[in-house]
Amino acid sequence: MSKQELFDLLKGNVIVSCQALPGEPLYVEDKSIMYLMARAAKAAGSPAIRTSSIRDVKDIKEETKLPVIGLIKKNYEGSEVYITPTMKEVDDLVEAEADIVALDCTFSKRVNDEPINTFIKNIKEKYPNVVLMADISTYEEGINAYKCGVDIIGTTMNGYTNQSIEANISNLELVSRLAKEVPIPIIAEGKIHYPYQVKEMLDAGAFAVVVGGAITRPLEIAKRFVDAAKGELA
Repeated sequence: MSKQELFDLLKGNVIVSCQALPGEPLYVEDKSIMYLMARAAKAAGSPAIRTSSIRDVKDIKEETKLPVIGLIKKNYEGSEVYITPTMKEVDDLVEAEADIVALDCTFSKRVNDEPINTFIKNIKEKYPNVVLMADISTYEEGINAYKCGVDIIGTTMNGYTNQSIEANISNLELVSRLAKEVPIPIIAEGKIHYPYQVKEMLDAGAFAVVVGGAITRPLEIAKRFVDAAKGELA
């Protein structure tokens, strides 16, 4: 599938994120069950799946035959970045045939203090045909990622980095600003819990919307209902 065909498939749609990390109820050590979540997402009409780990990239591609936005979450000592933080993770995702490789493109501290611009440059030199999704948290990071040549910008990290907390810009405003100034797809992601928020994001200029926890993390979903019974509305 060409990049343009991939973009045509994603445009105006909801992409379901199917992820389970160690310690979460749906994480199974010896066998992934995320392909079942992806099966349901496909049946609902999701044109692609976002997922973490090589195991789930492979299982979900085999199960659904849908394009996959792949990432690997890995913590390194001294680094604030954990989404596809080094070339090793990029190598593994390319080998697993992730259709899009998602990586942290924030200005947060990286492994060995490698500048994000250098990391993107090295990826593009090694894999000139890879489709990169930049997970960013601020307007400035989005503009920088675009100038570095990424293919897609996602607002995934907004509200999760020190710099985005200080900037105090909502995800909706961030999407709107970037969509007006950057000629590549802006994908809204993060803290989207209700269907009306999807429409808000698309109306604000989002190319597509990723929804994860509100669909595929039953502990989070159940807790909102249980908290509501206690008068603790989210």
